[in-house]
Amino acid sequence: MNEDIINEIGLNLKISNKQVTETLNLLSEGNTIPFIARYRKERTGNLDEEQIRSINEVYEYQVNLLKRKEDVIRLIEEKDLMTEDLKAEIMKATKLVEVEDLYRPFKEKKKTKATEAIKQGLEPLANLIMEFPTTGDINALASPFITKDVKTVEEAVTGAGYIIAENISDNAHYRKWIRVNTFIHGELVSKLKKNAIDENKTYEIYYDYSESLKFVKPHRVLAINRGEKEKVLTVNISINTDEIINYLNSKIIKNETSFVSDIVKNAIVDSYKRLISPSIEREIRSDLTLKAEDVAIINFSKNLENLLLQPPLKDKMILALDPAYRTGCKLAVIDYTGQKIDIKVIYPHEPRLEYDKSKQVMLDLIKKYKIDIIAIGNGTASRESEAFVANVIKEADHKVEYIIVSEAGASVYSASKLAAEEFPDLHVEERSAISIGRRLQDPLSELVKIDPKSIGVGLYQHDVSDKKLTESLDFVVTKAVNQVGVNINTASPFLLKYVSGINKKNIDKIIEYRNQFGKIKSRDEIKKKKLISDKVYVQAIGFLRVVDGTNPLDVTDIHPESYDVAMSLLKELNMDVKMIGSEELAEVLKTINVEEFMVKLKTDKYTLEDIILSLTKPNRDPRDMMEKPLLKSDILKLEDLKVGMQLQGTVRNVVDFGAFIDIGLKNDGLAHISKLTERYIKHPSEVVSVGDIVDCYVDQIHEDKQKVSLSLIKNK
Repeated sequence: MNEDIINEIGLNLKISNKQVTETLNLLSEGNTIPFIARYRKERTGNLDEEQIRSINEVYEYQVNLLKRKEDVIRLIEEKDLMTEDLKAEIMKATKLVEVEDLYRPFKEKKKTKATEAIKQGLEPLANLIMEFPTTGDINALASPFITKDVKTVEEAVTGAGYIIAENISDNAHYRKWIRVNTFIHGELVSKLKKNAIDENKTYEIYYDYSESLKFVKPHRVLAINRGEKEKVLTVNISINTDEIINYLNSKIIKNETSFVSDIVKNAIVDSYKRLISPSIEREIRSDLTLKAEDVAIINFSKNLENLLLQPPLKDKMILALDPAYRTGCKLAVIDYTGQKIDIKVIYPHEPRLEYDKSKQVMLDLIKKYKIDIIAIGNGTASRESEAFVANVIKEADHKVEYIIVSEAGASVYSASKLAAEEFPDLHVEERSAISIGRRLQDPLSELVKIDPKSIGVGLYQHDVSDKKLTESLDFVVTKAVNQVGVNINTASPFLLKYVSGINKKNIDKIIEYRNQFGKIKSRDEIKKKKLISDKVYVQAIGFLRVVDGTNPLDVTDIHPESYDVAMSLLKELNMDVKMIGSEELAEVLKTINVEEFMVKLKTDKYTLEDIILSLTKPNRDPRDMMEKPLLKSDILKLEDLKVGMQLQGTVRNVVDFGAFIDIGLKNDGLAHISKLTERYIKHPSEVVSVGDIVDCYVDQIHEDKQKVSLSLIKNK
């Protein structure tokens, strides 16, 4: 491992070099990030998944950067052109673009105007011009270079100018200064393209738009990029070129009185406009795009994590409704365990409008199955279906509430091979209704079946690098699944695939074994029956829970490698393993001296604290700490609203410029970033997260658009 890189990572992440080294060692040994974060805290100093991933990514980048530096040095040395100063400069570079700038003069060139001029023997003339002679004239200087290929002095001077222009362009110091100057003083400019068609005026605010490069918001960069890609906008960077030309003149013109100074000045202008400026503009726009993509991906990832970790509505009978007009609303009754037990289709809306009949069908289902909650998909006919449900439940024989559930991705799942295998006799829409109900009962278990990109909690996710987005979202899902843990006996293949270390071969074995022998009774059984290899067992077993098995410890997230410590602790406390989770044991565990028991049990602080927590809450679920979804029993209309009115809503999406909040209208209300808090924030995620239940206030009502602007700041 490279000590300089380790030191740099430690400084950037504000952690010790030992933490960096230990983390890298653990990763190189083949340990997964969830396993390291949960079960190797004593070695990493309690780093979380994000920090471990960041160490891995930064180290890989730095290693690749170092390799490129070594390659560039070798290539220059092979040409026998390396100097100690150049070598030191390459090694000092902190970015790949800086290394490439330094290598540029030594690179093998493709066919350019300059390479053609060099072939014509004009390089010596270019060198003579750059000496800024004061005696003689250009004819005398250039005449010796006239050949059958270079017929006149003008052609010779032009060719020499091309060589000078390329040499200026290849100068790393000039490029760096111009790049920084352009970023600081330049503006991103977009205009409506001539004859462009933008039917919905999607890009109207960018028809005549300019903003400082250093202040442009990431979501604007992506919006402008998309507008350019769709041939609606023309985009460029505007900069005061005179300042840049003056800078180059001051660095390059050695003698203003020389008869060649105008030739060199023309070469400088040509170098900047033809070679440097387009290249710098591409680099800056690429850099802005990469940063904007990173922000979009981070934002999407945060939203997805919060959505996946929404608290499950346990022990509830659910009636799920997938709304539609012409094809009817599909109803699915889901029992406490997530099993489908009834399916119906009703037509409460136009064109068939069988309102009374539909109402009776729903009331019968509510009564027969003692329905607790109705989950309504938020797609087409959602709000009309909400109005229908609100009326129906008023006549129910017991209390029934409803909730609007995001359908995002439900249709993707419904048409998938998995859904067809699970429900071969059902139509796509009926499967969709089941998915809507299940994602209310257990969001994590249901949403893992869907490609994360299809879950609508991002912004511009279709405009970012697919590879980067997929990697980031897979990491988020893996992190969420392992934080919660999975029941080995009920977990679907889609849930199991995200468990630390587990692969498809392991999943097939587990499912086949369950189908053949029924319920797995212990973690030890998984090992003895070789359902997973010994190596995978170490990585995965702590995240696989065996509920109601033969060993009470198997339902906890205590790793079997620490079972001896857990049992020794119970013995020291005169407690039996069967008392795990009891109030009596919890009270005793509150009083123990951790430092004293660390010594007594020969373990570390992190392992002992985790064991204590697991013995107190054996099947702990981090989602239980989250706020439960907001249930409703009546509808809200735009006409009901008044500016200043207080409402409760659910945050559906968090984006760079604000948060979309479901207050029960057809369209979610938008709380702009400036209306989320009175203090300054860089991003809405500092204040709100997807799934939050918030008190909000009506700020503006837009009747023409049937939309409302909200504020989280209480009116004074």
